[in-house]
Amino acid sequence: MKPSTTDEIKGTVHEVKGKVKETAGKVMNNPNLEAEGNAEKNTGKVEKKVGQIEKVFEK
Repeated sequence: MKPSTTDEIKGTVHEVKGKVKETAGKVMNNPNLEAEGNAEKNTGKVEKKVGQIEKVFEK
């Protein structure tokens, strides 16, 4: 598997995990968990975008 694809997959996983944590933090009224989830979600978005950019340069 190409590194760009791997980065996109990792990014998607982090995005989903972050969204779950963020939602759990809201439901449980835990601002720390909510903030951690938001940070992980944003990290996943960046990682996913890096994978997409790498794909462009592979061509």
